[in-house]
Order: sequence, then structure tokens, then C-alpha cells
Amino acid sequence: MTAAEPVAGEEWRELPAEQKLLYAERLAVACARVGIGLGDFPTPGAMAEACDREFVSRAHTRLIDATLARVLAAREAGEPGMRVMINCPPQIGKSVLAGEWAPFWWLTRRPRDRVIVASYADALARRRGRRVRQLLREHGLPYGLELDPEYASVNDWMLTCAGGLRATGVGGALTGMPCDLGIIDDPHKDRAEADSAEIRENVWDWYSSTFSTRLSPGAPLVVIMTPWHPDDLRGRLLKEEGTVDEGGRWVVISLPAFAGTSDPLGREPGDPLTHPKIDEDDVEAARAHWEEKRRTSTPRDWAALFMCDPIDASGALLTEQQFDAMYNPRPAVDRQIVAVAVDPSGGGRDEAGVVGGFLGSDGACYWTADRSGRMSAEQWGRAACELAAELDADRIVFEGNYGKDMARLTIRTSWDALGREWAEARPGEPNPYADRLPPRIVEVTSKRGKLLRAEPVAAQAIEGRVWMTARMPEMRVEWLTWRPTSSLSPGRLDAAVHLTLALLRPPGTDMVVSNPQGKGPSGRSPIHRKRITRG
Repeated sequence: MTAAEPVAGEEWRELPAEQKLLYAERLAVACARVGIGLGDFPTPGAMAEACDREFVSRAHTRLIDATLARVLAAREAGEPGMRVMINCPPQIGKSVLAGEWAPFWWLTRRPRDRVIVASYADALARRRGRRVRQLLREHGLPYGLELDPEYASVNDWMLTCAGGLRATGVGGALTGMPCDLGIIDDPHKDRAEADSAEIRENVWDWYSSTFSTRLSPGAPLVVIMTPWHPDDLRGRLLKEEGTVDEGGRWVVISLPAFAGTSDPLGREPGDPLTHPKIDEDDVEAARAHWEEKRRTSTPRDWAALFMCDPIDASGALLTEQQFDAMYNPRPAVDRQIVAVAVDPSGGGRDEAGVVGGFLGSDGACYWTADRSGRMSAEQWGRAACELAAELDADRIVFEGNYGKDMARLTIRTSWDALGREWAEARPGEPNPYADRLPPRIVEVTSKRGKLLRAEPVAAQAIEGRVWMTARMPEMRVEWLTWRPTSSLSPGRLDAAVHLTLALLRPPGTDMVVSNPQGKGPSGRSPIHRKRITRG
């Protein structure tokens, strides 16, 4: 039904609803033609929530949303072009918000601006341009936005008020196209392209010679991407221009799958990132999702794509080949000393390392079990004691830098509690906690940095003096991805280092073993040792 023409002279409040709508549409068209915007949503996310039933707001999207609003506020205040970089895992809604709703929202506020949205491929860029054009057609008229029918292609369109959008793939031409807001969304397609020095250089050349030259004076730039390589566009920009915290130009927000220290969302270390398809309050479901991604990703991809910390493969403590070569499921050696090493949760994280192993008769150290994980003090104490009982360990080694007296007490209390629980649940059965002397509790103090402690262990592994009798995928991730600059404290790596340094003898010594006193309570012979230097 077509609305009737309003009668001249009638008061607005007396008009029927259909005539009011017609007036509103005509006003919007008139505003569009003179460049007056009527937008009233404070952020693109607020607009998306109001207009799109499928849009899902989560903690991380709200942070991205607020950051985009800061960009507009800085522009409105006349501040020089703000530079924002947002690093986050794939498939968390970043592109929908930053690459689709943000350009449309921006034009409702600044309808004369020209926006450029760039992605790694023309096909993806065309989808972005088509989507923003669709938003404009569906929701633009009340904000004074009308497509110019003479200039309305999918990836390059203008408004009747001279604003508009160009969507392009990295490497695409932008000649003659001014830019009042630049958005680069995932400039690298995949691992193969990011690993190619030639392609990385091409991306940088395009940014330097084409994209950046289109930016108008004071135009802000937003780069939102999943990191791939230390020298990808993100890495090169930070190297050339630095972060605001360093006195440079870029405001950097990193949203890893599991929080490190100083998390921008205020998460505790080890807390998972929210996800659009997981209820915001279901923390354990989010944790399980990201753990599955870690399990199915290579250590390098996990560090880069999901932890936003791409590494140079040559800078890892061990290469993938070296770590894989450590696997020895059936070593033909006798066990001389059996131990469990614990790196307690604390010091800014709540993931504890619990690793078991033994010193072999060949003088090598063998890692046999990894029970590490996100645990409270009571939980890691029990995990360490249960593993010690399972392995019939001689000792439990713990790192005592944080609350050493409490850590020692936790282990002793856990051992006694497990013994009582076993007796109550299995009366009359052999009790692995009460029928033997408890393991010695040995404290180690880390007086040197993590790198100085871990490097010698990595060197001994390369020399064939450290082995694994079981596959340990999480351990593998930490050894292949941890670097001295990392904000995370890897509990598995730390516990493995404590275990190895506590058991492994210096090269060039032999161990003489005697047993003058018979069997001990654990069923193994008490071992009397002395070191004999070769040569």
C-alpha cells in the first residue's frame, strides 16, 4: 500500500503513522544529499545488536567495539590518525564487527567519508563490500544514507552525499581513491603465504606504496588480524612504528585463546577467551573448545593463530624433529632413581606442572608421565602424590620460589589424605600410601632465569640424554613454542626442567650401585651411590 501524500499545513502530530513514515523517508533522503547523518548508536556493536538478530555480543567483541568507538572519538576530536591493531584467533566474530558493521556505522556518523576495507583476496573483499552495501540498503535511509545509483558496484560504491566504500584485496589498485578510514582485515591468507618471504614483502610493498598513500590527513587505520609470522604485516608495522607503550604509534590489543599476564579483558592467567557460539558464562566449554584447538594444531600454529604470539621456528628451544626424536617407548634400562617434579601454580598463573620420570642405568633421564594442568594447590598436591604412588617414586621435587613452606605442607597433607581415603574405600587391600615410606620431598629454588635453566636441558635432549617413554602433546607445544619474551609461564616445561636437573648427572660420571641392606619398603633395593669420574 502506497502512503497518501501529506496535506499541506497539517501539523506533524496530527498526521497518520504512514504519512509520518513518508516524511521521515524524505527527510532522510534530503539529509543524505547534503551529508547530514542522523546516527545515534554509540558503537558499531550496539548498532549490530539492534539490527541483526544473528549478531552475538561477547566480552572480546565488546572490547573490539569499544576500541572502534575510540577511533571515531579521536577523529571527531581532531587528533592525528589513530592506529589500532587487534590480534585475535580466527572465527570469533572479529570480521563481522570490524569489516562489516564498523564501516556502515562510521558512515552513519560521517557520511561524507570514504572508507577502504582490505582483505587478503579480491573475492573476500567483494563479499565485504556486498555485505556493507546490503546493510546500507536495509538500514541506511533512516540515517540519511542513500546509494548513488550511478556508482553502486559491489566493491566500489558511493553515497549521494559523496561518501562511500572501496573493498579490495591486498595488492589491488587504489589509484584516485582517497581514504578517510582504513580497515585491513586479515591481510595474509594462510600459513604458506605468511611463510613466504616473497609474499610477505609483496604485502608490505602494497601497504607502503599503495594503501598508506591513500590515507587522508588525520585518517585512522585499523588492522585486525590473526597473526601468522613474526614478520607478517602486523610484525612489520610494529617493528617500523612501535607501540604506544614504547613511545610509538600503534595501540595494540591482543586477545589470545588463553590469557597471559596483563590481559586486556581482565582475565586471570590461563582463563579462556569467550566464543560467539558458546554461552558467555560457560567457561569450561570455552576452555574445552580452545584445548581442542591446541590438540589439533601444530605447536607453531597454536602459538601464532590462537595465542597471538607467532614464533620464529629457529628460535624455539627444540625443533619439532628434535623433540620427536626424544620418543623412546621401551627403553632397555633399569630405573635408578624415580621422581615426580612439581612446578606449583602461583606467581601469576593457575596451571601447575606435574611430571614424572626416572634416571636410567645408562645415565639418561626419562620423562614417563605428564599430569600437568589447571589446578588449585590441593589438586596439584594430590596429582603429584597420586603419580608418585603410581610410579613408586623415591622423591617429589618441587619448585619453592612461591610459598615453599606451603608447597611442602600441601604435598605432605595430600599424601596423608590419600592414604586415609584409600584405607576407607579399599579396606584390607595394599595401601600405596600407608604401606610404604612416603617419598622424600626435595625443594629446588630457581635462582636463574627460565631460559638459562631450560637451555641446558634442551642441549642434553639433543645429545640423547633426555627421553620420553610416552607421547606428551602438551609438553611438546610448550617446548616448541616458549620463548624468553613470552608472557606465559609454562608449567609442564618448568616441571620437566626441575625433574631433569634433579636427576641427570653431569657427563663423564658413572654410578656404582650396591645393596648391602636388602630390599626396602617400596620393593626396590636401597641404592648407595658414588660418582666416579671417567679418565
